[in-house]
Amino acid sequence: QVQLVESGGGLVQPGGSLRLSCAAFGSAISRYTMAWYRQAPGKQRELVASIAGDSSTNYLDSVKGRFTISRDDAKNTLYLQMNSLKPDDTAVYYCNAVLGWHNYWGQGTQVTVSS
Repeated sequence: QVQLVESGGGLVQPGGSLRLSCAAFGSAISRYTMAWYRQAPGKQRELVASIAGDSSTNYLDSVKGRFTISRDDAKNTLYLQMNSLKPDDTAVYYCNAVLGWHNYWGQGTQVTVSS
């Protein structure tokens, strides 16, 4: 069993930056594929970025060049550095961990981009 706890969300102006963190408890995440998803009001949850155990990454086209996903397996923590934020990035951001049929979610953290 893995518990995921997100932090770092908040209100930021357009063009600003935030760094989300996802701390994992209960199991080492080094073999897990980790990911950030987001869900805006009235929209389906979408994959923002993922990072495999070998640190290979994948990004949603609309965040490429602005967001960076990274992991620190020694700290059992996943990160999402978000730069040049836009109002369309406003959503609840969720941390996800997958290994085989094991699939875990965090509770989410709100990111609001507004002037």
